[in-house]
Amino acid sequence: MLNTYLTYDGNAREAFDFYKSVFGGEYMAFMTYADGPDDMQVADEYKDKVMHVSLPIGESVLMASDHVPGFGPPLTSGNNFSISIAGQSREHCDDLFAKLSEGGEVKMPMQDTFWGAYFGMWTDRFGINWMINYDLPQG
Repeated sequence: MLNTYLTYDGNAREAFDFYKSVFGGEYMAFMTYADGPDDMQVADEYKDKVMHVSLPIGESVLMASDHVPGFGPPLTSGNNFSISIAGQSREHCDDLFAKLSEGGEVKMPMQDTFWGAYFGMWTDRFGINWMINYDLPQG
């Protein structure tokens, strides 16, 4: 499944509250940078900004975060979205990551994350931002 991941300049909460009022439903996830581990080293002024939000809309999920300096490239119009892939397994993620990132720039190699997923990010050789997330089995 492919989903759109948007990046905002500090107003992701406002935007997603609006989208939620239009489309209805409940957030699947809503985390601020304050919810991240201490070693993320986010400045206090950004702790209340959105680190991740996801809102199901029909068969898709609209996702977003606020841009924070030091986390990703500088935000400019045109690079404020990514295509997000819901991975089916670690192997599936590794295969797609290797193929789609070839000739591009890896932003975050595939790795286990504090939110319980296997995750990676890259920009492909055509300048498109991608991410892949596989929710690890619990237990």
